Amino acid sequence: MTDLAVLQAVRLKGRVSRADLAATLAEDPGELVGDLIAAGLLLDGPALRLSPEGRVRLDELLTAERTHVDQDAISAVYNDFRAVNGEFKALVTDWQLRSGQPNAHDDPDYDAAVLARLDVVHQRVTPIVAAAAAQLPRLSRYSTKLQTALDNVHAGETLWLSRPLIDSYHTVWFELHEELILAAGLTRENDDA
Repeated sequence: MTDLAVLQAVRLKGRVSRADLAATLAEDPGELVGDLIAAGLLLDGPALRLSPEGRVRLDELLTAERTHVDQDAISAVYNDFRAVNGEFKALVTDWQLRSGQPNAHDDPDYDAAVLARLDVVHQRVTPIVAAAAAQLPRLSRYSTKLQTALDNVHAGETLWLSRPLIDSYHTVWFELHEELILAAGLTRENDDA
């Protein structure tokens, strides 16, 4: 477990309990969290959050990490992701809305067709995550997190598609997208443009 992994997980979550941080990292960062709090990089409370100094340190760590990445390879990964991202965003919109109104989820055929598209998106994004992890090994956890959310959706727990505040497919997708933006040396504003 590294400072970078912990600080980045906290940044992506915004505010996170220690238990949720351990869950998102797939291991308990226990003592390291205490060290980061003592160093003034994390603020403690009901939820952990980055301090201003923690943001500066995280930016330094991410910049240093990018110096060891093949920028052409990570740019290709990011472009591949962007192609699938549009499909995923449309799928989530179709899950949440139907004919411009909130989806009441009272048409099982409609919902099943949307969820079938999730399987296609998942098949397309899996090799993209693997290619990203080849450049940044810490990103490999996104494969497991996406698969876990997909498994929960397949088990009938459809809240795992887009519910906020849990590691739903949408939440994990958003975090992966943020990671790839940073890895490519971009900002959200660059991405939106």
